[in-house]
Amino acid sequence: MNKPQSLRSALNKAVTYVRNNPDKLHLFVDSGSLVATGASSMSWEYRYTLNVVIEDFSGDQNLLMAPVLLWLRENQPDAINNPELREKLFTFEVDILRNDVCDISLNLQLTERVLVSSDGNVSSVEAVPEPEGFEEMWTVKRG
Repeated sequence: MNKPQSLRSALNKAVTYVRNNPDKLHLFVDSGSLVATGASSMSWEYRYTLNVVIEDFSGDQNLLMAPVLLWLRENQPDAINNPELREKLFTFEVDILRNDVCDISLNLQLTERVLVSSDGNVSSVEAVPEPEGFEEMWTVKRG
């Protein structure tokens, strides 16, 4: 699974508090499942909740949420562009510790595809990046 480390890197770059306090950022993969079919390929998809915990956060919460949303647009475009999936894609909880400090828990519903290909007796396993998004607009003409 590559997305947890990718998000950690994005948060380190974008959020000063995380960059200055790397020990306050914790990532957990929860409720994971591996979904495969009976097809001849051994390819599969990971489905899991990435729980991102930032302890003792004292900054502007909007400056934390914005980079996560940007990361989701790039790394989970299928869900963010689907009205049904995006409702549950990004949820959060906040424990207010003091007036200026809180613990924030973000829950992201993620998937990652893994492609298995065979060349004779040799198989290769490769994480597949998200497909490029497209902005196609459909119109329906009536009459």
